[in-house]
Amino acid sequence: MDVLSDVVATLRTGEPRSARVGWRAPWGQRFPGAPGAGFQVVLHGSCWLVPDEGEPVRLAAGDVLFLPRGHGHALADHPGTPLAEPVCDQRVGAYGAEATGAAEPDVVTLCGAYQLDPVRAHPLLRDVPDVLHLPAGPGHHPEIRSAVELLAGELEKPRPGAAAVVPALLDMLLLFILRASSEHPSAGPERGWAAALADPSLSQALQAVHEEPGRSWTVEALAARAGLSRSAFARRFTATVGQAPLAYVTWWRMALAARLLRGSDLPLSALAARVGYASEFAFSHAFKRHHGLSPGRYRTTPD
Repeated sequence: MDVLSDVVATLRTGEPRSARVGWRAPWGQRFPGAPGAGFQVVLHGSCWLVPDEGEPVRLAAGDVLFLPRGHGHALADHPGTPLAEPVCDQRVGAYGAEATGAAEPDVVTLCGAYQLDPVRAHPLLRDVPDVLHLPAGPGHHPEIRSAVELLAGELEKPRPGAAAVVPALLDMLLLFILRASSEHPSAGPERGWAAALADPSLSQALQAVHEEPGRSWTVEALAARAGLSRSAFARRFTATVGQAPLAYVTWWRMALAARLLRGSDLPLSALAARVGYASEFAFSHAFKRHHGLSPGRYRTTPD
């Protein structure tokens, strides 16, 4: 598994949710903050992102907003339109259809949310701004447009198998968004996870850690994978990723262990070996120090 796919598989929990919503002018809506990550896609028409601070941003058909930390936001037909407070509508299910009841809405949006375990929040998301705007346009993110079109079609006219297709398309959309954000980093060209994945040497070392998390990694061994001297590798990795190499190894092992505890029935001894610990005791001690709970308590605690 490549690093980006591995990251998404580990930090995601539960089922993603989405809804296709039609709007008729004048309209303005606040969307509250929520745990996890959210997105908005303009399927038809245009509208405005109205931030609490700063200038409004016009959104055109095909534009995508990604909110990696679930920050609240507001959309409206015009920056001056009053914003309605959020209303909880119990009728809207996991994959709701039109919410306004308008026969021919002026604007149609696709909103959605992903459940992300804050305990396993990957540094990759730290480098993404609170609100990432991915504008549409010729040659801009064609894979995102394709995923959005498929998703919108499934939500507009649900067919047999939609309950399996929609979550898969939502996961695909998340991967495409993260890929796009890594190709256009906001943290600068030399720092952050996007830079690490684009660096052939560092990406080789990261790939090795993700392929073999249970291996007894040393800085020397990772430097050899990267094709660099020990000191040069340690400096470059720490400066780019923001963590020392072995600190990242430990963090990734603990994140992977948390996913396995909640998503598998592996005995602790087997799980410990899989993430690089020689004994169940050593693993339990490290896990409790990192997560604040013993592995057994973490396994039985609901998400």
